[in-house]
Amino acid sequence: MATSAAELVKSNRQTPGKLFEFQAQLAKLPVPSLSETLPKYLRTVEPLVSAEEFAHTKLAVQQFAASAQGKELQRRLEARAAEPGRANWLEEWWNDLSYMGYRDPVVPYVSYFYSYKDDPLRRTATGRAAAIVRAAWEFRRQVMTRELTPEATKAGVLCSHTYNFMFNACRIPVRPSDTEATYDLARNQHIVVARNAQFYALELVHDGRLLSAAEIEAQMDRIVSVADGSAAVPVGVLTSDNRDLWADNRQALVEAAPENALVLERLQSAAFVVCLDSEQPVTRKEAHRVFWHGNGRNRWFDKSLQFIVCDNAKAGFLGEHSSMDGTPTCRLSDYVLDQTLGGKVELGSPAVRPGLPTPELLRFVTPPAVVRAIKQAAARFDTVTAQHQLSVAHLGFGKDEIKKLGFSPDGFVQMAIQLGYYRMYGASRATYEAATTRRFAHGRTETCRSVSHESVAFCRVFADHASAPAKRLAALQAATSAHGAYAKGCAEGKGVDRHLLGLRLLIAPGEEKPKLFQDPAYAQTSHWYLSTSQLSSEHFEGWGFSEVVPDGYGVAYTIRRDAVVLHIANMLNDFGLNSEHLAHHIKEAAMEMRAAVLAAKLSAQGPKL
Repeated sequence: MATSAAELVKSNRQTPGKLFEFQAQLAKLPVPSLSETLPKYLRTVEPLVSAEEFAHTKLAVQQFAASAQGKELQRRLEARAAEPGRANWLEEWWNDLSYMGYRDPVVPYVSYFYSYKDDPLRRTATGRAAAIVRAAWEFRRQVMTRELTPEATKAGVLCSHTYNFMFNACRIPVRPSDTEATYDLARNQHIVVARNAQFYALELVHDGRLLSAAEIEAQMDRIVSVADGSAAVPVGVLTSDNRDLWADNRQALVEAAPENALVLERLQSAAFVVCLDSEQPVTRKEAHRVFWHGNGRNRWFDKSLQFIVCDNAKAGFLGEHSSMDGTPTCRLSDYVLDQTLGGKVELGSPAVRPGLPTPELLRFVTPPAVVRAIKQAAARFDTVTAQHQLSVAHLGFGKDEIKKLGFSPDGFVQMAIQLGYYRMYGASRATYEAATTRRFAHGRTETCRSVSHESVAFCRVFADHASAPAKRLAALQAATSAHGAYAKGCAEGKGVDRHLLGLRLLIAPGEEKPKLFQDPAYAQTSHWYLSTSQLSSEHFEGWGFSEVVPDGYGVAYTIRRDAVVLHIANMLNDFGLNSEHLAHHIKEAAMEMRAAVLAAKLSAQGPKL
């Protein structure tokens, strides 16, 4: 039986334990004042438009600030935020607009992946998968018992709400907006193992005892042997389709045979999915392709968590983004890898108990109409993924050296992205960086606008090859400082984009839309030519996601102590984008920035006597 989000919230308030002990103390997401947001908005617009366009925008903003309608929309938003029982004024809107109501395929457009470092202790696919399952199951136990401590930063404790959607959860396709199903963790102690487009339910508790790693490995070996000797219609590829088409086809699947509904329930209620892929990627780029989307047949893309292990024991993770952002799953992955790569994972007895039940094949009934739908979905998946280019840039220095240079690692990498893009296109364009707002109840993200007057000036200084190292250093310092200040405001709930969205959504039917929202600059400066985000773990080889606009790039990066790895994705279309070229320019920019800082510091020390 699935649980609704409202029931989960009620349950959290009543459940003791560390994970939710501070929930009631978390502040609500604030509503900034118009006097805070509008001047900040203008500062983000000006470097991206012409002087004439900016004059038009400035007038529209001034009119909105002085208008009765502007004040009324602000009043409505403040009233919404103050409603008793509403945890977060943005939550329902954001979840629907950005995720549940979004109808394009979740892969490649919504989901994100992690690429894990190799495990030197485990060289077989099923051996590595079994260790991952044991570690993930211990993390799940800590979530279930609420023993897991909430995350915290220097600014305070972070919201734990999205941990409700980590295990035993699944997105369900529904017109016009999807839903999230969650299942009782104590009653559903199985995982699903995918192999050769077939799905098997594997119970992890037998005779009251958790399966050991040796037993899980033995069960997975059985699955591989059986699955590789048979074939099945790849029903999983339906989850890769347009959400409306998948909703229709899911209904057709349910109506085709009563057992199909039971199979779907077993899939949806599983703790997570382990995909045992036959691919054997070697390069980072090849691995990113597998973990991002694979061949589409050996996945159930609606599941919150999918661990992917290839036949050469390379491993990764795919997260469904709708109800949970990357920070909790990064923590999960970091835990799993710390346990497995560090030899800490509790593997249990090396003996395999006799009489373990055979893993249950989740067999769908697929009449001809369903088979046709699957073939069509598969063709669309192949077309979409073939239209995407990805590249990986690897920098041979990381946060340790960047900090020694005197910079925030994130700010430094953001400016390398800005300079790389500027070198390639001769212009700075609207850039999105995801900033978490989880210090607030049910907080998710805010847009950190990376382009500023200072970042544009920095790009221009570095474009002048005759500029002195000291001038370059000063420009870089100013740009990263401005970026850091804006990012800090976002974490405090004082960004621009979510506030303006809330005001716009409260315009009642029949009311005139303010000129602020009709101004071309409003759309132009939120058209994310660069959609960027950082998630970092010493155990990651990289991570990634797609672009968010057809003429833009998706740039995901992980900053390790000794390296920076960037995944750059774009569509292959008439806009002529090229992630290989952008990767080259970003890497070149980072090296040039590093050299400029070192040269400036050396010059400041003066000649040696």
